[in-house]
Amino acid sequence: MWRFALGAITVLLFAAVAPARAQDPVKVDSKHYKVEFENDEVRVLRITYGAHEKSVLHEHPAAIAVFLTDGQSKFTFPDGKTQDAPFKAGTTMWTPAGQHLPENTGDKPFELILVEMKSKAPAK
Repeated sequence: MWRFALGAITVLLFAAVAPARAQDPVKVDSKHYKVEFENDEVRVLRITYGAHEKSVLHEHPAAIAVFLTDGQSKFTFPDGKTQDAPFKAGTTMWTPAGQHLPENTGDKPFELILVEMKSKAPAK
């Protein structure tokens, strides 16, 4: 009986914690994230948010962002801290790997391209 109870508790704890882990934005938020291109080295995402739309917690590897429109966003991080992030069309920037929950805090939609880097084993 104890083994059954311990097993049931373990399953319940895993089920409760699993959704809290950050996930692939294309899988958990396909409304905002679309794959435009992918190969062994990069994945290119088109990201679009309507005014005041919010995503879910997800993660990206290191990437290059290319902003196609002006916009105003806010990122919430797993520790609860937030960061406002205004951007201008034509701006390009490096983004380190990490988890975040983005939100369009502006009154207009915005769009960007994100080129995610895939890690590869060093050539020998």
